[in-house]
Amino acid sequence: MKDAIRLLYEGRSRRATRFRYGLLIFDAFSIVFFLSTALLPLTPWLLAADTVIGLVIFADFTARLWISESRLRHIRQIYVLVDVIVLASLVAAPFLGQGLAALRLLRALRLIHSYYLLRDLRRDSILFRRHEDTIVAAVNLTVFIFAMTALVLLTRGGQEPGLETYVDALYFTVSTLTTTGFGDIAMTTGLGRLLAVGIMVVGVGLFLRLARAIFLPARVRHKCPDCGLLKHDPDAIHCKHCGRELNIETEGAG
Repeated sequence: MKDAIRLLYEGRSRRATRFRYGLLIFDAFSIVFFLSTALLPLTPWLLAADTVIGLVIFADFTARLWISESRLRHIRQIYVLVDVIVLASLVAAPFLGQGLAALRLLRALRLIHSYYLLRDLRRDSILFRRHEDTIVAAVNLTVFIFAMTALVLLTRGGQEPGLETYVDALYFTVSTLTTTGFGDIAMTTGLGRLLAVGIMVVGVGLFLRLARAIFLPARVRHKCPDCGLLKHDPDAIHCKHCGRELNIETEGAG
């Protein structure tokens, strides 16, 4: 049983690939669901939906932990800790209400960041192969915005002037990240200002990475057998680093 589950998470078969794509779809669905329900009152149907999503997250968490070669190292990974936090917020919701709903948005950190999923996407999607850097940079920036919005709302919501709802926190995060700074929502405490500095420093770096991926010439991922250079021009015949003749796969374009 353990080997069969490990093959689903790490194998190269079509069944394993479909399984990982299914997990990606579930991750995307859960993030959209948490976003759309963050401001809704806690009703029985919402509790039921939270329970179903929580059970799937728990099953995935348990399976990954079971097949891990080093469970302690696995637990320390940021994406695993995020799942623990999300599960804790789902369990606490019936008792504490929607006050911890912002924590669920941290689940956006699960998107794409899996070696096996990236391998599947490179193999199966022409669009992803051509624009991998742009797609990954866009996902990283989007995830950062969602995660920081959740952190801003959780730590400073109701304690800073004008910062009351998720929309307020999102507005502040985006305006701070883009250094627009309209001034209608401003941090007045030391902790809040440190949080704003973190958003600007990390966010601007992620934004510049996305702009670089969009405007610089695209590169294809193909490891040179000799020197190991990983990215080359789409029409490269020889490796620019060592001169080795390359055989880069194409989609038949002339």
